[in-house]
Amino acid sequence: MIKKLATLLPVLVALVAASLSLGARAQLVVDITSGIDDPTPIAVSPFSWSGTGVLPEDISDIVAADLRRSGLFAPVPKEDMLSFPKSADEVSFRDWRVLGTEYVVTGRIEPQAAGYLLTFDLVNIFGQNKMFTKQVSGGSRQLRDIAHRAADEIFEAITGIRGAFSTQMIYVQQNTRGGQPSYALMQADIDGARAREVRRFSAPVMSPMWSPDGQEVAYVSFETGRPAIFRENLRTGARQQLTNFKGLNSSPTWSPDGSKLAMVLSKDGNPEIYVLDLSSGKFTRMTRHFSIDTEPNWMPDGKSLVFTSDRGGKPQIYQLTLATGQVDRLTFDGDYNARPRVSPDGKTLVMVHRNRGVFTIATMDINTGRMRVLTETRLDESPSIAPNGAMLMYATKRGDKGILAAVSLDAGVKYSLPSQSGDVREPAWSPYFD
Repeated sequence: MIKKLATLLPVLVALVAASLSLGARAQLVVDITSGIDDPTPIAVSPFSWSGTGVLPEDISDIVAADLRRSGLFAPVPKEDMLSFPKSADEVSFRDWRVLGTEYVVTGRIEPQAAGYLLTFDLVNIFGQNKMFTKQVSGGSRQLRDIAHRAADEIFEAITGIRGAFSTQMIYVQQNTRGGQPSYALMQADIDGARAREVRRFSAPVMSPMWSPDGQEVAYVSFETGRPAIFRENLRTGARQQLTNFKGLNSSPTWSPDGSKLAMVLSKDGNPEIYVLDLSSGKFTRMTRHFSIDTEPNWMPDGKSLVFTSDRGGKPQIYQLTLATGQVDRLTFDGDYNARPRVSPDGKTLVMVHRNRGVFTIATMDINTGRMRVLTETRLDESPSIAPNGAMLMYATKRGDKGILAAVSLDAGVKYSLPSQSGDVREPAWSPYFD
């Protein structure tokens, strides 16, 4: 049993054993490693500011960085711009065509009593038309939020895919204080900025998962001396311990409507999948098998769970239909497939895939069974999918250092998010907040 648990739960082993140094509030830094071969040239002209003094953040730079990070766009450097238009009426189509620019973004920032108002335009150079003029407002500390929301609007208008620059992530970091390891649950913008400590622990913490409304997080903490599942309100800090059973208490995951948590418990002697009704506190056992069943994740319709099991001899991914209890095997390619996640449209399965001893992140078309390996590194784990289904984030290694990385589901766009110091892991991409 211990040997099989170690095989199925490498992240737990790594968290307990590791003791790397990390600054408690170290920011993550975006390092784009690859994009599509022909990204769309776009110019984000410096936005005008009608207030006094200097703004603490450059909104136009943040918008350009968001679009660059998607891998689909190549923002024009400011030093290459022939002019800095402040509105769509000031855009010279001829000048921008000379540079090969396909789109130009202009913007104007105004002070408001409680913050700022951004009015911005998207101009199609080759179409010679203004696509839209929109406004985004925010409080005095929300300049980055304003920029991310503007980038979302621009991204969607051009690609037809809803932007996810306004989302956030939660991840685990570790440092050493006085020779003793300590652990922190961190929350940051999806570009790694504005990292804040949600809670610090003296014992390992793992498996953070956002609630569907983005207000809470569920996670596993060892602070009681054994693994226990908690839920915590990210705004108020109020939290509740949900389990304290002997043995395994792991892998919490919220149902799509937020009313339940699926999890793994071994209170009856063997790791099995359970569902906890959060209003009644009732636990319902969903699997009954002598093998290890672990790492559940909900299908988007809430009618079934995907999970990892070694009931076929090696870890593979299965689907459990809740109404009938029927279990079907989903993965057959490779000698190890685990940590399943499902895309928002329910069509794609994301997993940790091992072939010939190499751990990578892979996707599988649930209908056809066709598998695609997305990453090229050797120790990839903990995939988490963006709410628009276009990208996923995961944990990996760069040398002996744990970092976060992201890849598009078609493998065309890749970037990494190394911490400025230390080791980070276990990312969870937030849902949309509206």
